[in-house]
Amino acid sequence: MNRADVQCTHLATVADVEPSSPGCEDCLRTGGHWLHLRLCMHCGKVGCCDSSPNRHATAHWTAHRDHAIIRSYEPGEDWWWCYPDELFFEIDDAPASPSHP
Repeated sequence: MNRADVQCTHLATVADVEPSSPGCEDCLRTGGHWLHLRLCMHCGKVGCCDSSPNRHATAHWTAHRDHAIIRSYEPGEDWWWCYPDELFFEIDDAPASPSHP
């Protein structure tokens, strides 16, 4: 079952995005480091996960509340996250998961 169809109310905000950088855009600019990467599915900004010191993906959503959905930007991971609905999900017919080089 595609849980996104049932519960996520923000799929209309998803765009065909290109990743903004090969790593966390903000960490690369400031010399920070990250553990895992996330891709904003509204604008393509690459940010670091909440386990990373600076939590740039969540900071991006906090500053841009209309950028509700991220995808993992890690090899082999196909999950999505909706911040306002607090929902992990996968989309059965989504294109292959993008990942950092």
